[in-house]
Amino acid sequence: MTEEDPRRQYSDVDFLDAVAKHTPASTSEVADEVGCTRRNADMRLKKLADEGKVKRKKIAASQVWALVES
Repeated sequence: MTEEDPRRQYSDVDFLDAVAKHTPASTSEVADEVGCTRRNADMRLKKLADEGKVKRKKIAASQVWALVES
């Protein structure tokens, strides 16, 4: 698990860039790229999905993320 600095703020762009880099991106890949915990990445990715910025697909017991094309 990644050590997370609780004072660090992560922007939506940090998560979107990580998804773009690893598409289809696992939650763990995004967390590692951003430097946050997997739990934080999961919450933020779900928020971005609710806002229509990323889409998710469930594969077996895992989820993968991709950018929504504009």
